[in-house]
Amino acid sequence: MVQEISPQDLQLMLSESQDYVLLDVRQPWEFKICHLPNSLNIPLNDLDKLTTQLPDDKEIVTICHHGVRSKQAAILLGQCGYPKAVSLQGGVDAWARDINPTMERY
Repeated sequence: MVQEISPQDLQLMLSESQDYVLLDVRQPWEFKICHLPNSLNIPLNDLDKLTTQLPDDKEIVTICHHGVRSKQAAILLGQCGYPKAVSLQGGVDAWARDINPTMERY
């Protein structure tokens, strides 16, 4: 089972640490609409080819629109040797709704 992080817990983590990677697995057109600052955009369908570009010693928070693709990404990363991969529960939509209501939504 994939571990998830709530938007509130992610907000706390971002304020306390810099030892993480925000990995947005949406398509570039979605990423252009809205994204969390300092996010790396690697679409889910390209992730298996690019996993070696990710640090294996940091927590990786996978992000998508509503949380489905990010769960798939966290599973894939776990299978590729990234034990600290977690999925943002509810995706960027939950982040915009609960943490940053000024963020563009789609």
